[in-house]
Amino acid sequence: MAIPEQFLEELKARSDIVDVVGSYVHLTQKGSNYWGLCPFHNEKSPSFSVSPEKQMCYCFGCHKGGGVINFIREIENLEFVDAVKLLAQRAGMQMPETGEDRDALRRKARALDANKAAARFYHDYLMKSPGASRVREYVQQRRLSHQIVTRFGLGAAPAEWDALTRFLTDKGFTKMELIDAGLAAAGKNGGVYDKFRSRLMLPVIDTNGSVPGFTSRILPGDDGPKYLNSPETVVFKKSRLVYGLNIARRTKRPNLILVEGNIDVISLHQAGFDNAVAAMGTAFTADHARILGGATHELVICYDNDAAGKKAIEGALRELRNVDVNVRVLQLPNAADAAGRVLLDEKGQPMKQDPDDFIKRFGPAAFEKYLSGSAGQNDYRLDALQGEFDLTDEDQRLAYLKRAVETVAALQSPIEREIFGNKAAAAAGISGEAFAQEVERFRRDRFRREKRRQEKKDLMPAAQLQPRDRSIRYENVRSARAEEGVIRLLVRDASLFPMTEGLSAGSFSSPFLAQVYALLRERHGGGLSLDPDSLGENLTAEQVSHLAGVLNEPESPAHSQKAMADYIDIIETEAAKRMEGVDPLLAAQEKYRQKKAYGG
Repeated sequence: MAIPEQFLEELKARSDIVDVVGSYVHLTQKGSNYWGLCPFHNEKSPSFSVSPEKQMCYCFGCHKGGGVINFIREIENLEFVDAVKLLAQRAGMQMPETGEDRDALRRKARALDANKAAARFYHDYLMKSPGASRVREYVQQRRLSHQIVTRFGLGAAPAEWDALTRFLTDKGFTKMELIDAGLAAAGKNGGVYDKFRSRLMLPVIDTNGSVPGFTSRILPGDDGPKYLNSPETVVFKKSRLVYGLNIARRTKRPNLILVEGNIDVISLHQAGFDNAVAAMGTAFTADHARILGGATHELVICYDNDAAGKKAIEGALRELRNVDVNVRVLQLPNAADAAGRVLLDEKGQPMKQDPDDFIKRFGPAAFEKYLSGSAGQNDYRLDALQGEFDLTDEDQRLAYLKRAVETVAALQSPIEREIFGNKAAAAAGISGEAFAQEVERFRRDRFRREKRRQEKKDLMPAAQLQPRDRSIRYENVRSARAEEGVIRLLVRDASLFPMTEGLSAGSFSSPFLAQVYALLRERHGGGLSLDPDSLGENLTAEQVSHLAGVLNEPESPAHSQKAMADYIDIIETEAAKRMEGVDPLLAAQEKYRQKKAYGG
């Protein structure tokens, strides 16, 4: 059976949408609503509205919205039941017994249990087994203490094909459960073998203390990928995991340090920087940004200072735009010899220096000094831009100024534009006034371009009225808009339901709107809630967002009965037209039947 209606209503009553959304998005009250930067798309001006009166949120930019349950579905990328669970946990409510897929829940629980047992196995093997001597030598080579090895639960994967598999199957785990957990892989002969072999193992521990998966490091001289993560499983989603956050969230330092490698995290913690973390996976995602934004007020990015590292910094800065967090960038110097000469790699390029290398060479105090002097993201962008050009060359200086104008013009604050505009102008040897004029001209031109694009869109109203989600595109926009009106009026004023007694869902042109209409009638008949979240168990998160947009459109309550009659007439007329393409007699009969039902 579904989650009991009474439980859902109590959960929504205990989960004020302003409080819940405010834990993810910085909100500012303007009038009766709250506003913030949308967490679902990049934007510079707040278009994300939260209504405490309606207990609804809606973005006027990307059109995502709904009630508190749908917000959690979207922001956490969860199914309806999992979103309800998360909110229930937040509200201190015990989930009722439901007929949901208990097998899926059991799979998740078994995967977490298997990973935790594997973490203990790997750690014990590292600490005690003669077979882990090479991994122990590597740990000593990295100068990792016994204490830090224990704190992060480091381990060693045996060089054998099925050592872990045999150990866990003896503990009662099935081979399929080990595959589900990402610990084993299926062989060609029907057997299974260990996913990780002859590697340093680093369990990924989430903020709940669970082990959803592992990352691992190859030993020097071995073949294979340098780092190997658990595959995506029912519990391991690397785009939403931050390594070391389980420890770093308890730091007394005023910020978090984001580094690229897991070993860098461990080395920094050992050196006293217990605020270091790393995003799992090769790309920094919007989920990573949201998680870190919720964990700190200031984030210091400390990536490698090579071309790949700078590209990764720009990617992280883009994702962090919509998060209420102050971002700084720490760039460590290139590696140098005792005489201060920059060391070169085999390609003749300056040798990069990651935090682990730097601390081993210069110590924690030197790293602390660089950390204190880390640049704000705008300083970093201009410094990085300046490094791309030879400003003694006239052509390159002009190219630099063009890029710098675009960079400064993107800043929302006039004060920031003045400060960083003067800095860019000074670097190029021109007056701040001249640079400011170019910035304003660029902003005016951009505004005109955006206005022309919007005007062009406005000339195509049919396209504008189509849902963003292609799975619910309208075949008949005129009828669909009337169908939206019927739904909007019914949700806002249940006393209008008698007017729709003769209106069948089969008359709707949009299958999605027909589904919503049928659900509303069914729930009204049972005396149940009609808000979008209440329909969420039957709809996707995207469909609930579209429904929220439909309900968010203006509708005069003073003329609701007249509007309802007009909407019904449009639906009938368009339905009759569709029937005419099938058989004129059937169409006429359908038209007469509908008219008679409404007393027309």
